[in-house]
Amino acid sequence: MPSEQTACILCSRNCGLRVETEGTRFTSIRGDDAHPMSKGYLCQKAARLAHYQENADLLRHPLRREPDGRFVRVGWDEALADIAKRLIDIRKRYGGRAFAFYGGGGQGNHLGGAYSRQLLKAMKSRFVYSALAQEKTGDFWVNGRLFGDQRCHITEDVEHADFVFFIGTNPFQAHGIPNARDTLRALKKDPSRTMVVVDPRKTETARLADVHLQLRPGTDAFLLAAILAIIVREGLHDRAFLSRRCTGFDALEAELRRIPIEEFVRRADVPLADVERVARDFARARTACVRVDLGLQQSLHSTLNSYLEKLLFLVTGHFGKRGSNNLHSFFLPILGNTDERDARYPRTAHHGMHPIAGLYPPNILPSEIEHEGEDRLVGLFVDSANPVMTGANTAAYERAFSKLELLVVVDVAMTETAALAHYVLPAATQFEKWECTGFNLEFPDNAFHLRHPLFPPRAEALPEPEIYTRLLEAMGEIPRSFPVLERVAAIEPGRSRHLGFLAALGAKLALKPRLQPYAASIVYRTLGSALRTARANPDRVSAAATAPLLALALDLANREPAAVRRAGHHGNRLTLGISLFQAILDRPEGTLVTRHEREDVWSLLRHTDRRIHLEVPEMLAALRALRDEPESVHPLVLLAGERRTYNANQIFRDPAWRRTDPDGAMRMHPTDARELGLEQGSKAVCSSATGEIAVTIDIDDALRPGMVTLPHGYGMRYQGGAPVGPQLNRLTSSEHCDPLARTPFHKHVPVRVRPAS
Repeated sequence: MPSEQTACILCSRNCGLRVETEGTRFTSIRGDDAHPMSKGYLCQKAARLAHYQENADLLRHPLRREPDGRFVRVGWDEALADIAKRLIDIRKRYGGRAFAFYGGGGQGNHLGGAYSRQLLKAMKSRFVYSALAQEKTGDFWVNGRLFGDQRCHITEDVEHADFVFFIGTNPFQAHGIPNARDTLRALKKDPSRTMVVVDPRKTETARLADVHLQLRPGTDAFLLAAILAIIVREGLHDRAFLSRRCTGFDALEAELRRIPIEEFVRRADVPLADVERVARDFARARTACVRVDLGLQQSLHSTLNSYLEKLLFLVTGHFGKRGSNNLHSFFLPILGNTDERDARYPRTAHHGMHPIAGLYPPNILPSEIEHEGEDRLVGLFVDSANPVMTGANTAAYERAFSKLELLVVVDVAMTETAALAHYVLPAATQFEKWECTGFNLEFPDNAFHLRHPLFPPRAEALPEPEIYTRLLEAMGEIPRSFPVLERVAAIEPGRSRHLGFLAALGAKLALKPRLQPYAASIVYRTLGSALRTARANPDRVSAAATAPLLALALDLANREPAAVRRAGHHGNRLTLGISLFQAILDRPEGTLVTRHEREDVWSLLRHTDRRIHLEVPEMLAALRALRDEPESVHPLVLLAGERRTYNANQIFRDPAWRRTDPDGAMRMHPTDARELGLEQGSKAVCSSATGEIAVTIDIDDALRPGMVTLPHGYGMRYQGGAPVGPQLNRLTSSEHCDPLARTPFHKHVPVRVRPAS
C-alpha cells in the first residue's frame, strides 16, 4: 500500500510522518526520512494518532442547544443564519467590546487562523484570547523590551552546543527541541559536552544530565539571579560582546552586584558549590545555549524568570552564533507586537488589561464576562480550544460561560466547552483538510510544512476556511461571488496568472476598501478554486484554503530575498515569492523556506540601533524586590500540568490511547505519603483554595519532599461519561498569576492532600 506524507499534531515540533491508510483509518504511522527538519524521528505519542482520527466524540453535524439543554441537529444554512443575526445584534447593541475570540488553532491547526480572525474585523473587536497567552506572553513581553519587538523570538542550537542549560523543561517528554530523545542521548554520550538541568523533579532529562540542580519549587528567579551575580562578580561576562552588541549593561551590573548570592542559593536549596561550578562552566564554554519551557514560564516570578534566563546567554555572549541562542525568521505569523502603550488595542473592561503580542490572557476572561458594566463581554467564539478544561479555574469558566448571550464552538469533537455552547459547529479533523503549523521557529534553516488531506471530512464537517467564509457571507460582510476575480483566477496556471490575479485583487480592494479585512476569504473563493497541485487526491478537499499563503510567501521573499534563494527558490523581485508558494504546494514532505547566514541574526533585531537593550526598568525593579520577598511555606505545592509518556493536549479524548497511567496519578514523595497515611495506589482528595478533586497516589522518589505533580490532558468526559483522570484546573486559581502578564502559576499551586473517605 503506498504511503502518504503528513505531520504529527501533538507538539510544536510537528515531526514529519509517513502514513498508510485504508478508508478513513490509519493502518501504519512512521517517521518521514524526507522531512527537512525531523528526518525520520518519531515518538511514541505520534504512533497513537489513530485515536485522534477515530473517536466517538467526533462531531458530524451542526448542533444547536435548546432551552432545556438538549442539542438538536440543524443544517449549516440555518445555524449560520441565526449565528450571523445574533452577532450583528450584539455588534449593534453593544459594539465591538462585547465580542471576543478564543483559540484559533491547536498544535498543528493554524491555517484556519487567517480566516477566523476576519470575524473579529467584522465584529469590530480586537479581543483575542489563546493558550499562548496562558503560557508565553511574559516571555514575549521581555523579548519586546530586549530586542525591540515581541515577535523577536528565541531559538536554541542545542544540537551544536558544548554546554546546554535546560531550565524548567523536560524535553525527553515535552520535546521542543529537534528529535529530542536522539539529541539528548547524543549529549549524554559525548564527554566533551555538558548538560545541566534545573528542575525540582528528577525528570528523564535530569537523569541524563551532568549536573541536576533540584531546586525548591518556585525559586527559579533566586537561583538564576545568583548564577548571574557569580558570573558578573568573577568577571566572567563577555565585555566585548556587551560593548559591541548591547546597551544598558551598567544598570544591570549594578543590580547583579547587589545580589546576596549565598542567601539566594539557600532559598533555592541547592549546593552552592554546584551553582558556582555551573556558572563558571557555562560562562567559559566555547558554545552554550539555554532552553526553557513552562516549568519556568508558569512558575512564580514568571516574567522575571524570562528576563533572567535570557540574561544568562546575553551577559556571557552566547548569542548569534552556532551552538548558541539565536533569533529566527517567521513564515506564518502567530504573534503580533502590541506594546501596552499601543492605543489601537483597547484595555479590557474589568481588569484594564492590555494585550501582549496581540493576545489577552485567558486568566481574566471569566471575570470580563461576569463584569457588571454595560461594556462586559456577551458574545464569544471558541475555535479549536477547550478553555473550560485548560484555563485556570474550571468552575469560573463554567459559571461565566453560562452567562453569555452567544457562545459558538468550532471544533472536531464535543468538548466540555462545546457542551456549554449555544451552537457547536463541526470542523474537519487535521487530517481531513489542508493544514499547516506556524511553529517554524528555527535558525539558520527554517522550514514550512503544508499538509494535504488524507481523508474526506466526516458527514457534514467542514474546514474552518469554509465555515468562516460562509459566516461572513451570511453576515453580509462579503458577497457570495466575485465574477471578475474568478475570471482572472481561471487563466492558465503559471506565474503570470498569479501576478495578474494580485493586480486585479489590489484594484478591487482599492475600489472597495470595506472588503480589505476579508482578503483571505476573497482569495479563497476566487484564486483558491483555481489552484492546481498534484499532491492531493482530487476526490478530497480542494487546495483553496491554501490561497492566503501566496501573500505570506510574497512577504517573506520581499523581507528575506537572499535567505529564500539560499533555501533553493528562484525568481526575480516579482516572482521569487510565487516560486516559494508553488514549492510549498508541491512538496508533501515540507520545504526549506529560508537559509540564513549567522550574521543575519543582527538584521532580525528590531531596535533602531540594532542593539540588545539590557536595561528593562520593570524587571530591574522586580529583581530588587526579590531581596525583600518573604519566604512562603505551604503544606504541599502542586506542579500542575506535568508532561508524561502518555499525556498530550486535549486533542486526544479517547482514554484508550494511553498505554500507561490511565488515572493520571498524583505523584508524591515517599516521605509525604507516609506522613499522610498514603501508599501506592491509594485514593485521596487534593484540595486548594479553589476546589478539590479525587486522585490516585503514585509514590515517586524523583520528586522533592513537599511537592506533588499531576499531568495535563486528562479529565475529559469521553462519550458523555464521568471525567477520566484529574480535572486539574478545578484546583488552579485565576488570581494566582504573574502581575504583569497574568500568566497563571500552574507550576506552584498550594494544595492539601488527605486520604479519601
